[in-house]
Amino acid sequence: MTGPITAGVDGTAESLAALAWAAREAVRRDLALRVLHVWRHAPRLALGAENAGGAGDAGERGTQERWVRDAADDAVRTVAERHPGLDVSADIREGDPADLLAEAAADAGLLVLGSRGHGTVVGFLVGSVGRQVIAEAARPVVLVRAGDRPAAEAAGREIVVGQQGDAEDSAAALGFAFETAAARGAGVRAVRAWTLPPVFAYSPGSLRLLDEAGGLAPYERKALAEAVAPWRERFPGVPVVEQVEMGSAGEVLLSLAGRAQLLVVGRRAHRTAVGARVGSVAHGVLHHAECPVAVVPHP
Repeated sequence: MTGPITAGVDGTAESLAALAWAAREAVRRDLALRVLHVWRHAPRLALGAENAGGAGDAGERGTQERWVRDAADDAVRTVAERHPGLDVSADIREGDPADLLAEAAADAGLLVLGSRGHGTVVGFLVGSVGRQVIAEAARPVVLVRAGDRPAAEAAGREIVVGQQGDAEDSAAALGFAFETAAARGAGVRAVRAWTLPPVFAYSPGSLRLLDEAGGLAPYERKALAEAVAPWRERFPGVPVVEQVEMGSAGEVLLSLAGRAQLLVVGRRAHRTAVGARVGSVAHGVLHHAECPVAVVPHP
């Protein structure tokens, strides 16, 4: 991974948990950390005098910008105190949150955001904004819950990564998972879920491949092993478990989330006729997994 780790903050508990997660990851990977605060001027913002602190009209742009900068500076100061050797800086931007966060992701090695799960990404990432950022970001995006703690990264908890399609389809997600595991001294559990395809989906070529593999289950195990093999070779010190299970990919991955330090899923990076999409598997785990979730774009 190249480029800094960027954490989007907005003062919510979720975003502060994301910042703490991003700081630990930056230390592990020896990368810089950028604290990004995106804001929009709210002319009709109404706060009591005790909240304004006598600093001026709460609706004034300068007053609101000062609050944002103070909050970002406080976040940087807190991180610097916890991680004295970490290169950390604040980045304040005003404008459309979705556009600016996606733009920031393009310049980062990793974008980390807070997530409430069960239907929403919080703060400046409510609803469609959050989905747009995740769908359009050119780099991996990690979503972190407010309850995330360093203890969740303890030894024995794995990096769980979903593998779909052929080796090329899942290379980005597998690479991110192995790289993260190596930085943490953790193991990888590579998971491939499969279902019985409709009989009409069979072609003479696919029937021949299945016959050569000895059936559907052996075929799926062979596909997973071939996808994982280059990463085993590149990261020989990372313990690996390969798991093939019948069922929907989202349900299988969620059943393993309880043992995971991080759950890694891929999404297609190209836009469809209806615009950028997160994908059904990523959508499901983002809303329901209790552990941090990394969404990694691939061609």
